[in-house]
Amino acid sequence: MNPVEIIDKYYQEGSELRHILLTHSRSVADKALQIADRHPELKADRDFLYEAAMLHDIGIFLTDADGIFCKGDKPYICHGYLGADLMRNEGYPRHALVCERHTGAGLSLEQIVEQKLPVPHREMLPVSIEEQIICFADKFYSKTRLDREKTVEKARNSLEKYGAEGLSRFDRWCELFL
Repeated sequence: MNPVEIIDKYYQEGSELRHILLTHSRSVADKALQIADRHPELKADRDFLYEAAMLHDIGIFLTDADGIFCKGDKPYICHGYLGADLMRNEGYPRHALVCERHTGAGLSLEQIVEQKLPVPHREMLPVSIEEQIICFADKFYSKTRLDREKTVEKARNSLEKYGAEGLSRFDRWCELFL
């Protein structure tokens, strides 16, 4: 599977949004593959890591995020499950799980209900080692500062709005992946 061919179906060649998505996704994919290479004991599927990292944010165009040229009608937090729907329709259910489970450090059903998040009421926590690696790698790159990697501290700070549960998961990943 070539993830860029799927991206081409939804993102116009030469558009700023496509550039943002591809740049961000390549950074996440590179970091995910570096983690896999440093930790062969995790037995992560490298091909899947690359594909899923490239596609984890495919749903952003369906959201309203002017700062990154997204002109959709849904809140940005919805991009994960919207991307998952796209990937299921494309015939890639395993990749869909990465899309759905990468938001924050994953979202528990309890968090979704307590915080009244506008996403389906179901567990959206990364389960497989590949899902966890991509979710972790994603925390180091924003779509507004494409040229730099966040420090661990800045990545932690960006997770604070999701609560202590996500920070705890991130800290565990730091021990496992760094």
